[in-house]
Amino acid sequence: IQDFGEDDSLYITKVTTVHMGNYTCHAYGYEELYQTHILQVNVPPVIRVYPETQAQEPGVSASLKCHAEGIPNPRITWLKNGIDITPKLSKQLSLLANGSELHISSVRYEDTGAYTCIAKNEVGVDEDISSLFIEDSARKTLANILWREEGLSVGNMFYVFSDDGITVLQPNECEIRRHIRPEERIFTSYEEICPRVEGENTQSCLWASAVNVRDKYIYVTQPKQNRVMIIDIQSQKAIQSLDVDPLPTKLHYDKSHDQVWVLSWGDMRKTSPTLQVIPEASAGEDPRVIHTPFEGVDDFFIPPTNLIINHVRFGFIFNRSKPVVHKIDLETVTHIKTITLRAHSCMPQAMACTHLGGYYFVQCGRSGSAGAAPQLIIDSVTDAVIGPNGAVSGTPHVSPDGRYLVSADEGSGRIRVQALTDRGEINLIYDLKTNIHVSDLTFQPSFTEGNQYYIYATSHLQTDVLFVELSTGRMNVLKNLKDPITSKDWPWNSYNRIMKDSGLFGQYLITPAKDSLFVINGRQNTLRCEVSGIRRGNTVVWVGEV
Repeated sequence: IQDFGEDDSLYITKVTTVHMGNYTCHAYGYEELYQTHILQVNVPPVIRVYPETQAQEPGVSASLKCHAEGIPNPRITWLKNGIDITPKLSKQLSLLANGSELHISSVRYEDTGAYTCIAKNEVGVDEDISSLFIEDSARKTLANILWREEGLSVGNMFYVFSDDGITVLQPNECEIRRHIRPEERIFTSYEEICPRVEGENTQSCLWASAVNVRDKYIYVTQPKQNRVMIIDIQSQKAIQSLDVDPLPTKLHYDKSHDQVWVLSWGDMRKTSPTLQVIPEASAGEDPRVIHTPFEGVDDFFIPPTNLIINHVRFGFIFNRSKPVVHKIDLETVTHIKTITLRAHSCMPQAMACTHLGGYYFVQCGRSGSAGAAPQLIIDSVTDAVIGPNGAVSGTPHVSPDGRYLVSADEGSGRIRVQALTDRGEINLIYDLKTNIHVSDLTFQPSFTEGNQYYIYATSHLQTDVLFVELSTGRMNVLKNLKDPITSKDWPWNSYNRIMKDSGLFGQYLITPAKDSLFVINGRQNTLRCEVSGIRRGNTVVWVGEV
């Protein structure tokens, strides 16, 4: 909350990264006399290590990873049992990606120990421990059996929802760990997971959207059944279903308030859309559905959390044919204000946001006139529309740390990459001309540089996947990943070919074709495998450490 004191000062009571930027004051009636203050916000490091513990046999390689975020970017150092490892670095023991990964090429018994990752910048320090145990194969096997009994083996999997049910895929070995078939039954109601439809000779499933709730449950929509199904990750079973308004097509898990948002269309013409909320989603017991008071909602946007911003208070709802976005309070599920985009004749189509400087990016719809539709910037502190984002157009995608904005213009194939500075400035770094009309795009953390990303983008129509290294702008193409699902067979959104990453520490990505799935090794930028016999597997959830 900003407050003008009696001395004409501007007070910001609780500074976060959204407040960084330029503040200008002037005397009333004397606009040409002004003074600008630059507010820079520094953030102490926050880190995550992976894995917390691991057991390896002598002779194999081991990796310990440490992801750090802060402003300015933190420096990473490692200790082994409290002693700096720098003097011991060798071919066998090396640091990769500015220290983000500690790699031991051939482990020995004496490599057993507690490895501490320390991240430091000008304003603070954070540390965490990753433990490594070197054991012979007999003891390691015993450890693995115990792990399995404790249920640690159900994590690090992709859950793929397709016509044929649910496939649980372990990407490392390209191994199908479990296949939940359409005729299997929901635990509480004993209904079939995908009930047989009269007149259809095969029993098949239809899914639209799914979300991971704290690695405990997966919530997934079944538009034909007008319900949301809940999968228990630990037991890998469908445990219950929840009736919602007709044609549920989009889910979002709001981590800050532990609630799942459900958008239902009402019918295929979207004549009576509704927005509902499932509170206490991670409790799993007796879930209920709350109807929100919002009407005529085409789409909604809830900003993601990250290591620096772990609580989000506001979201947005909009109708693609009206030049406004509505700001809502996620906690009280109430309307706060309407932000008009009429001065820019902007019909909002999609949104993204970065906490660096606190900007929302709104993609506007194409109007009748020729030329690309603009992208608008809204300031989150004042809710003011700043204006167009330069000449940038297309769907905005922001990297998990908020430092990159990638806008993909489906019509022209242009992809523009902008970087956000520690002062909240937005700078264009690449304007890439491609012939890929982007369907979906995701960020893969780099394995060679800390705080950097590659982007992987799929096409609406073509069989190629585009790969861009954000630190250099180098482009590459993975060819012949078969035809995507047609837009006719995917009416729920414009992402008829998704690209799904495997989180902060994962190295695999997954993208579906019409009748199969492709697993990409993001570390080597190569195709890992194709899993055939999975039709329309365009709803995918990654489940990390359980």
